[in-house]
Amino acid sequence: MKSHFFAYISRLRFIQRWALMRNTSPENVQEHSHQVAVLAHALAVIRNEKFGGQVDAGAVAVAALYHDASEIITGDLPTPIKYYNPAIKTAYKDVEAVANAKLVSMLPQELQPTYEDILNEYDPETQALVKAADKLSAYIKCVEEVKAGNGEFREAAAQTRKALEAYGLPEVAYFMETFLPSFSLTLDELK
Repeated sequence: MKSHFFAYISRLRFIQRWALMRNTSPENVQEHSHQVAVLAHALAVIRNEKFGGQVDAGAVAVAALYHDASEIITGDLPTPIKYYNPAIKTAYKDVEAVANAKLVSMLPQELQPTYEDILNEYDPETQALVKAADKLSAYIKCVEEVKAGNGEFREAAAQTRKALEAYGLPEVAYFMETFLPSFSLTLDELK
């Protein structure tokens, strides 16, 4: 059996994010997934090292790498649409589940259980860290766009920061205090 799974995953680079916004620097889903994996891993490590957690940081990073894999089939539905009302949110979750099942079906039978677990992350602790990392990635994008003079992201930045603070996760607060200010600096200022 030949499998198209990884060829599909590779095409995430063609799906642009922030479709409703003017961007100074375009971002695709593959780039975003990498950043979310790095951030989710960091949040897991911070949870374990600073706050006594026992989460598998590697599993969190892998879940984050694949968190938007369904978008290769569904495309990236902008957040204001996705969360416009509960019916749309529920319907989109159903569409994501069908897309994930389609992706899993592309794999050889012996690999399907492993990737089904990855694409349909069931562990609530992992889900929470990936969701927080996804939101952090969005906030970093907003900060970088505002830094580049794009006022269109100002309101999104304020809303996203408020959402991050509302999570009440100590590792998110730690990351925001310790690492987030650097994203507002220029390369010369990072020295």
